Amino acid sequence: EIGSGLVGSEMCIRDRHLFNRSRLVSFNGPRYALCGPAGAGTLRIDGCGRKGGVERRYAPAAYGGMIMKQTELTIIENLPLCTDVYRMVLAGDTSAVTAPGQFVNLKLDGFFLRRPISVCDWDAGRLSIIYKVVGRGTAAMARLHPGTVLDTLTGLGNGYDLSLSGKHPLLVGGGVGVPPLYGLAKRLIAQGKRVTAVIGFEHADNILLADDFRALGASVILTTADGSVGIRGFVTNGMAEAGEYTYLYTCGPEPMLRAVYDACRTSGQFSFEERMGCGFGACMGCTCETTHGSKRVCKDGPVFTKEEILWPQQP
Repeated sequence: EIGSGLVGSEMCIRDRHLFNRSRLVSFNGPRYALCGPAGAGTLRIDGCGRKGGVERRYAPAAYGGMIMKQTELTIIENLPLCTDVYRMVLAGDTSAVTAPGQFVNLKLDGFFLRRPISVCDWDAGRLSIIYKVVGRGTAAMARLHPGTVLDTLTGLGNGYDLSLSGKHPLLVGGGVGVPPLYGLAKRLIAQGKRVTAVIGFEHADNILLADDFRALGASVILTTADGSVGIRGFVTNGMAEAGEYTYLYTCGPEPMLRAVYDACRTSGQFSFEERMGCGFGACMGCTCETTHGSKRVCKDGPVFTKEEILWPQQP
């Protein structure tokens, strides 16, 4: 056994070449990466896989407080919501998902890296994700049919802290940053909170989940950049119409988050979108600077408080 920080219920990986920024070990010829600091868990070598590869089974562990589970989820729905945006519903073990704002990492046939997608909503036996087709990976996802089984890492990221919301939280989301706020709104309203959601899109054809938020009982302020529906402008224009609020939760692209940060009148939590390699903190590829030092968006985030954010200087 050798040290490993990779975690899961029982993670089986047969790739012969995995590289990260930790350190590499060698046995019987091939080199294999230790995913995380040595001693953070155990890596068991169970024997040879196909074509001489090595099957590695990772014992259950908690990596820095994040409980990650590898499981197989079955697609039961994969349908378009609006232009280039799809909702996928997956059935299976969702026990590792414990907070809105967490994400899953999907393994797709023919692709080396998994695809990290925020969880929109979940219950004991299923979860839903909403994704936009922006490249080959998400295009392949859009072609998947019900019944397809996906190797999935669940319980990734820290998620939102509902305990800080106060009585009237404001939720602000843009584009495909809106879906994780739906699961958040659902749970805040279940706690008796009065939720206002400001959601922004480019134009009317991009709008998603507005009626779903209303069905929960949230007040919805809709903005579109071209003015085709709702307030003309951006989510910050909608924030100006929101009135008083006790706390802010937001998710979206970084330019939007910067603008929301400047317009926010309270403390809040910001969920960042970032390109990821491993999705659980081993490769260090999504590191950002905060007031508490370097943090990994996938593991220490993707949610950070307003007070700890350090924005990169503009060129």
